[in-house]
Amino acid sequence: MTNATAGPDEPEYVSLQARGRIAHIELRRPETLNAVSVMMERQLREALRRFDTDDELWICIISGAGRAFCAGADRTERLAGATPAERLVTWSHTPPDGFLGRTVHWKPVIAAVHGYCLGLGLRLALECDLVVADQTARFGATETLAGLPGSTIWSGLQVFMPSKIATEMLLTGAMYPAEELHRLGLVNRLTAEGDQLAEAQRLAGEVLAAPPLTVRANVRITRMLSVELAEQALRATNPLRLQLTSDFEEAARAFAEKRPARFTGT
Repeated sequence: MTNATAGPDEPEYVSLQARGRIAHIELRRPETLNAVSVMMERQLREALRRFDTDDELWICIISGAGRAFCAGADRTERLAGATPAERLVTWSHTPPDGFLGRTVHWKPVIAAVHGYCLGLGLRLALECDLVVADQTARFGATETLAGLPGSTIWSGLQVFMPSKIATEMLLTGAMYPAEELHRLGLVNRLTAEGDQLAEAQRLAGEVLAAPPLTVRANVRITRMLSVELAEQALRATNPLRLQLTSDFEEAARAFAEKRPARFTGT
């Protein structure tokens, strides 16, 4: 079965397929390394809603088409012609509960990661209950380099990989290989190149062998702390309105012009 998430005359940026008890959600903007546009984000939320409310589906795997899982938010789209007021909206972080934090049925979700997993893509992977990554995967909190706070990424890292490496990721925006984050506990299973989806399916089978209502009770528990921390972090950073700073504008110009940014602290 295939459930289209796109509206009439919209390109399908997110697909949802049911295979037995497993829902497969695929991000499908490979030409942009699955950068998340506003339309794609809406389609992803719709796919997750359908998974959550379908009684026949007990677990979900999220993956990316092409060369990457997700390279973050689509900066080109979200910056094009945006007024200051629009910037505050389009560059606001997802709510503290994000894509998955609070759902109706608390079904488990696995991220199958390859290539880039950056910014909003990292946030999505952190929200997933389990992460499988192949050896090509690179993770980074790239909001920092865009002049934005990584509040909701920080909350996920603090819960699932509490270390000074998490702080370094947030302060530098640098990318880290899957091998390192597997060693630190953020990645559950590390695979050879291209094997991440098959391994995610094997892991899903192990989860499906447990009583589903017990699994969902445990999902509720494991997501609870990261959502609470995200709420606290957003209260600390939202009033700063970094989307209106000169450094945010400089980061956007440097990205568009493909040159190093020159930040001034204003």
